[in-house]
Amino acid sequence: MPGNQEPLISTKLAKNLHEITIRFGNSPDIIIRKFSLLTARIEIAAIYINGLNDKESVDEFITHIMAFDMIGGEPQLNSVEEIYQFMKSKALSTGEEKIIKDWKLLFETLLSGNTIILLDGLAEALSGNTSGGEVRAVTEASTQVAIRGSKESFTESIGTNLSLVRRRIKTPNLWIETMKIGTVTQTDVSIMYIHGIAKDETIQKLKQKLQDIEIDGILESGYIEQLIEENKYSPFPTLYNTERPDSVAGNLLEGRIAIFVDGTPFVLIAPTTFFMFFHAVEDYYQRYDISSLIRVLRFICLIISLFGPGLFVAALNFHQEMIPTPLLINLASQREGVPFPTFIEALLLEVTFEIIREAGIRMPSPIGQTVSIIGGLVLGQAAVQAGIVSPAMVILVSLTGISSFATPAFNMALSVRILRFVIMFIAAFIGLYGMCVFSFILIAHMCSLTSLGIPYMSPIAPFIIENQKDSVFRLPFQFMKRRPRLISQKKNNKRIK
Repeated sequence: MPGNQEPLISTKLAKNLHEITIRFGNSPDIIIRKFSLLTARIEIAAIYINGLNDKESVDEFITHIMAFDMIGGEPQLNSVEEIYQFMKSKALSTGEEKIIKDWKLLFETLLSGNTIILLDGLAEALSGNTSGGEVRAVTEASTQVAIRGSKESFTESIGTNLSLVRRRIKTPNLWIETMKIGTVTQTDVSIMYIHGIAKDETIQKLKQKLQDIEIDGILESGYIEQLIEENKYSPFPTLYNTERPDSVAGNLLEGRIAIFVDGTPFVLIAPTTFFMFFHAVEDYYQRYDISSLIRVLRFICLIISLFGPGLFVAALNFHQEMIPTPLLINLASQREGVPFPTFIEALLLEVTFEIIREAGIRMPSPIGQTVSIIGGLVLGQAAVQAGIVSPAMVILVSLTGISSFATPAFNMALSVRILRFVIMFIAAFIGLYGMCVFSFILIAHMCSLTSLGIPYMSPIAPFIIENQKDSVFRLPFQFMKRRPRLISQKKNNKRIK
């Protein structure tokens, strides 16, 4: 390939077509359609990649720009420059025309689903936007289900995803900036924010982090999440992901930034706080009292799923005096004949539950749920009858597992599952004292985390009284007059005026 200082596209059509076929390894999906103007003796070629474009758009584009005025069946235009100018004027009327003079831009345009027009005798190419192909239709969200609210979810097409948010926020201040990340995949990544509401320093910080990424390919938004997070060794996620357009729209209105990645239906939201992971989009569609009650229930489930097995192990091993005597006698009678210590018993059941849950996810959906439910019931009952585990431990582990499903954000639920095992180990060897010390360390760690410079535990640490109206509880909209103070612009942080 010629150097950057030389004209990269040759004036000879045959040489250009040879270069394209060689660069793509003679791939069969590279379609080259040749046309010839006999009187002018000029050859024209249209090149596109099969499957990356809409065939009807390709045919329409080629037919439109090559609709020469005919007199007696012969074209009036006889020179290459005249034909090129005519085709360019016809392409301009479609609003999708682009002039290409180097190979790098030509290949990027071709791989984006566009159609390239080359003329013999001209060192320029003309492209038209014909991108399309097979794209999954907009369907109902599968991971963030809501009883009330929109049933739309994002798809793998970044253009479709951006338009789904545009429909909900009809303002010219909704700005989108796009860049390509990945030296090999050249994946389209877009950031979306509302100009005047999102903080300028937060936007610049995110753009700089994205521009600093050096990697061969980006195949999913999880790549971006891991590459730009500020606390890479923390068990807690510091970026929120969602497949719901209404969730993205709501966060944009608060001053946050959305990161769209082509090829995935999951959109990242930044900056985030700890409490965001326990808020569901449906909380804002229900009455405030119902939403507040459900939020409190989620935090109770968080405590159960995080500390439940550890407290049970610590109480039986070190703090029997904390258990009421009738209950202690009942637990002791249940454990009679169980061959394992309390910690091993809890660990065995927790690992078994995780295996069943993982197997249910990976199996085909029609039988995955059945296997999870039947497998759990059969194994639990058989283990109790065999005297391997006690009934109380089966109940506790089942309650812990069900409580973890109450967390709306799947990545936060995964973090809690990891920390639950750590707390169980500490409780087995140090008891309740060790659990308290570890809890203080965990809280201190969470207070030290940031997401694009925003404290992770805000509005609790630092304590912001006006933002408490939408953290653990949700007050009526009449009282939620301001956006989060640390996230939105100070000059435009009023939500209700």
